[in-house]
Amino acid sequence: MRENSKKHCRSRHALRTHLRSLAAASLAAALAACQSFGSHDDEAAATVAPDAAAAQALEPIEVPYFPLKDEIVEQRDLLARLRGGFSWDDSKDPAIARELGWYAGHQQYLDRVLDRADSYLFYIVDELERRGMPTELALLPIVESAFDPFAYSHGRAAGLWQIIPSTGKRLGLEQNWWYDGRRDVLESTRAALDYLAEMHEEFNGDWLLAVAGYNSGEGNVERAIRRAAADGKPLDFWGIRSYLPAETRTYVPRLLAIRKLVADPLKYGISLRPLQNEAQFAVVDTGSQIDMALAAELAGIGTDELYALNAGLNRWATDPAGPHRLLVPAGQAETFATGLASLGERERVQWTRHRVKQGESIGGIADSYHTTAAVLREVNGIRGNAIHTGDYLMIPTATASLAHYTQSADSRAQRQQSTPRSGNREQHAVQSGETLWSIARQYGVDVRALASWNAMAPGDVLSVGRDLVVWTRDATTSGGAATAADSPQHVAVATAKRTDASAGAAIAPSSAANAQIRQVTYVVRPGDSLSSIARRFRVTVPKLLEWNTVNAEKYLHPGQHLVMFVNVLEQSG
Repeated sequence: MRENSKKHCRSRHALRTHLRSLAAASLAAALAACQSFGSHDDEAAATVAPDAAAAQALEPIEVPYFPLKDEIVEQRDLLARLRGGFSWDDSKDPAIARELGWYAGHQQYLDRVLDRADSYLFYIVDELERRGMPTELALLPIVESAFDPFAYSHGRAAGLWQIIPSTGKRLGLEQNWWYDGRRDVLESTRAALDYLAEMHEEFNGDWLLAVAGYNSGEGNVERAIRRAAADGKPLDFWGIRSYLPAETRTYVPRLLAIRKLVADPLKYGISLRPLQNEAQFAVVDTGSQIDMALAAELAGIGTDELYALNAGLNRWATDPAGPHRLLVPAGQAETFATGLASLGERERVQWTRHRVKQGESIGGIADSYHTTAAVLREVNGIRGNAIHTGDYLMIPTATASLAHYTQSADSRAQRQQSTPRSGNREQHAVQSGETLWSIARQYGVDVRALASWNAMAPGDVLSVGRDLVVWTRDATTSGGAATAADSPQHVAVATAKRTDASAGAAIAPSSAANAQIRQVTYVVRPGDSLSSIARRFRVTVPKLLEWNTVNAEKYLHPGQHLVMFVNVLEQSG
């Protein structure tokens, strides 16, 4: 590929030379023609010709430069369009060179990132151009998430743009049981670009400071600027760098290294495959809630592909409160829209008529049908939680089995309950007044293990009638009561190395069973405890002890690193 590029460059150079020769010849001919046309009145021509001094006084005319463009490449390759929008100065720094060396030595990693980026990059470039922002910013998701929409970091950042919950709320991103806007491609891109534009204005038009603020928060950048000013240093990124957090000192050079690679991949001995310069998805208005399996069937694609484009969805259907739209592959948009138009609004989810039994609660019924009490109240016009034995409730339910919704939280819970473990498997139907603690004592098992087997947290409230899986100690098994050591999170393979992700976000294997499990490394902060960290990331203390060589009886130390495997979709809301 490198040799072909050189030949292409030589041919373009030859073409330029040829065109210049033609232009010179044309100019000479034109001048000659002017002379011949004016020869019949040489005296008149002489009277109007300016002298040398007058010619020097004339204001020069600037002739614009029009570069020779390869229209075929520009029309087809999105990366060529991306390069055309680069506007930052070409910085040189040893930190950039180090990052360049790493990326240049990992061609396969770059291939994987581009494969994922293909679905989203066109939209991001379009948005940047529409806003008049530099296209270098389209490369930021490579640093943040390696273009994995399900990426999840130790700082609880999620999605392509790795937005933390508090920043997401400030930027207007909804996060609830059904939906997490931080993973929504459209909403997260809108929020990230809003945030970057806001900091660009705050930092007097300096994009590198805006990027630094995106990573560390604008407060850290403001403090670094004040300290640099007090020490008489320049107030650009390179001047304040030493006052920024260590991660940010690497973060900006990493983005600049990727910019260099994209600008001239052959110079660094790598190849970047062309990306189609056209929309890879279309946005289709659904008008109301719709079942994801039904939507995938209408679009003629698999549910995994549909979830990848709509990664903000946590459940088997879209959020009843919206947004009422789905991203589908561009080539399937018309098929999907046509199929959708043929359905009535009540046909977009399956409806079940449920007769309330004695002792049932609205929350318990919602759990058993994989929905929420709020949805049941809205659909049935109920105020509060009061329902009566014999009443009928209309309930929206999934049209297919949970196996069809491999990316939903419910599907992951079923996989956890179905995972074979040591001991005897028993089924327990929750009775009124029971808790995970009381059930764990009844069976002689660890409460955190019980919660883990059922994709729950130890403090979760149980609904009456819910079926729990309990693994009791087998007679041939030694070592006491069953624990959480054989949780599916234990066997989920993930890595936090940059070869699979960047900035702390890890890429899980392609297996649907482990699609939402991410390994994260958490840096202990003052005041942290094992229990507080476990609650924050929705894991268990026994699992933290299993994943890390720490003693439960000893205090954690600030700066200590803990590894954990977390479920991305359980971090929402």
